[in-house]
Amino acid sequence: MLERTHYLQTIRERLDLVPIVALLGPRQAGKTTLARTFADSVRTPVHHFDLESTSDLARLQNAELTLSPLEGLIILDEIQRLPELYPVLRVLADRPEQKAQFLILGSASPKLVAGVSETLAGRISFIDVSGFSLDELPDSPLETHWWRGGFPRAFLAKRDELARQWHEDFFRTFLERDIPQLGITVPSTTMRRFWTMIAHYHGQTLQTSELARSLGVSEPTTKKYLDILSGTYVVRQLPPWFENLKKRQVKAPKIYVRDSGVCHALLGIPDRDSLPAHPKVGASWEGYAIEQILAVTGDREAYFWATHAGAELDLLLFHKGKRLGFEFKYSENPKTTKSMRVALQDLALDHLYVVHPGEHSFPLDEMITAVSLPDVIEAVAAN
Repeated sequence: MLERTHYLQTIRERLDLVPIVALLGPRQAGKTTLARTFADSVRTPVHHFDLESTSDLARLQNAELTLSPLEGLIILDEIQRLPELYPVLRVLADRPEQKAQFLILGSASPKLVAGVSETLAGRISFIDVSGFSLDELPDSPLETHWWRGGFPRAFLAKRDELARQWHEDFFRTFLERDIPQLGITVPSTTMRRFWTMIAHYHGQTLQTSELARSLGVSEPTTKKYLDILSGTYVVRQLPPWFENLKKRQVKAPKIYVRDSGVCHALLGIPDRDSLPAHPKVGASWEGYAIEQILAVTGDREAYFWATHAGAELDLLLFHKGKRLGFEFKYSENPKTTKSMRVALQDLALDHLYVVHPGEHSFPLDEMITAVSLPDVIEAVAAN
């Protein structure tokens, strides 16, 4: 079993600050395993409630009466299934004699579960949990991780064919069971089609009108579908950055399927040998590399930048007081471009990294470095 030491340390640190810590991320990303591993490391009593269990749901019908006498660590798994728990947690967290800490696990963002942030403000800390990231897998081939993605069961499958089968099963359970459990009534076939369309727009600026026409629905409905997939952590909307310039800047977000293995399955790429020749290979590399970098830095200060004149930057990151730029090129011998130099000057970047799939890193300019993905992850983690 992979030791996810960074997450375990972060949970410990956050529980020293607040009484409630939430692990948020997509289904099957390893949140439950992570919570159990953390529970094994504490010396206090541990109480685990799985809200997908009918018996545990029955125990929580009178949640305040059930939880009040408990001490130690209380784990509430898939809490989005019982949003009425949040006011109870607020009451318990505010009691001066409270001797319990709460670790809650959810597969939907607070934006999809109304009132979470407001109800528990000042009492809760959120930790985003993704599947296995490259920095957690130092001895694993990058190619395998890129092709299969980070969901534990897909990445650890004995063969690529079994990983693809896991993705197909994941699509079905996610669309037919998980989405309806949130109270969202969208036909699974419609959502699967929309998700597949997102994969074909992977790495592009969002054009809701075009997506709406292709799907045969209104633009507000398209935005609703996109918010559902974003709120369940399977699609990323990377926001644009606006600099105080006299240039017309792109104001729509870019969209990505967050897990590369899921993206490849939605695109119908048959095997890893077919990936390099696929028309979306460059976009796949871009989305994959962005997710690996943000797994280390977090995504709260992450943007892209583009002007209508054609200058652009794939990722702009404000990290530890620096402005870092990233371009992603599916080439082992990338070159500098006019767009890179414009971004360096207009955005006052401290440095620009050109991330490629090769093994070596080398300077392209005084302020521009071509880097392998492992090297750039190590650089941003260290600085």
